[in-house]
Amino acid sequence: MLTPSSNTALEPITSAMVAGLEQVSVHFSRFRVTEISLGASALGQFDLPKILEAAQLLADAEVDVIAWNGTSAGWLGFETDEALCRQITETTGIPATTSVLALNEILTRNRVTELGLVTPYLDDVQQRIIANYARLGIRCTAERHLNLSKNFEFSEVSEQTLERLVKDVAQARPQAITTFCTNLYAAPLAGTLEAQTGIPLYDTISTVLWKSMQLAGIDTRELRGWGQLFSQGE
Repeated sequence: MLTPSSNTALEPITSAMVAGLEQVSVHFSRFRVTEISLGASALGQFDLPKILEAAQLLADAEVDVIAWNGTSAGWLGFETDEALCRQITETTGIPATTSVLALNEILTRNRVTELGLVTPYLDDVQQRIIANYARLGIRCTAERHLNLSKNFEFSEVSEQTLERLVKDVAQARPQAITTFCTNLYAAPLAGTLEAQTGIPLYDTISTVLWKSMQLAGIDTRELRGWGQLFSQGE
């Protein structure tokens, strides 16, 4: 799995999620991402050659799937992840997916047109994400964001804050809610918050693992206790 260099939440959460699955192992390759903004230097962190170099390191381990655990396509445009997956597969011969493409597949599959959006991002980044989903025919009926830009700070957002943000957007009764950032400790909260709100919660760490398991031929229903997403199977 490809992960930004300053993500401290993703690796322990993903490892915990698959710990009980004997046939599944996860391997990580990093590239440098320290800031999320629309500034030129921040956008340049996601240049394709940097990500492909990290992907090629993973290919050396002869993995079954390469997954980009990041949400940059939310503000860069979904086509950037589509191009990235094509390039990874052309370069390595290995199927590829991303957190955002997996999320979008789940939203389409479940006919979600009204979405609740929770992120740690800046105002302009949040608005770019909302606009990109609008072009996909999905309206963000409620959103909350923390106006942060430093990637490491995302991992320091407390469980209590995440619960409050999710419950705030749940009041608008969207069809689904996404915690949209792979450096938030949100995935472990999915089951509890779904029970409290009655609304599916699709965390972007969970979405990419769900799709990776599918691509590897693993029944996602074998992963229990991480929200209703994994009970959907194929």
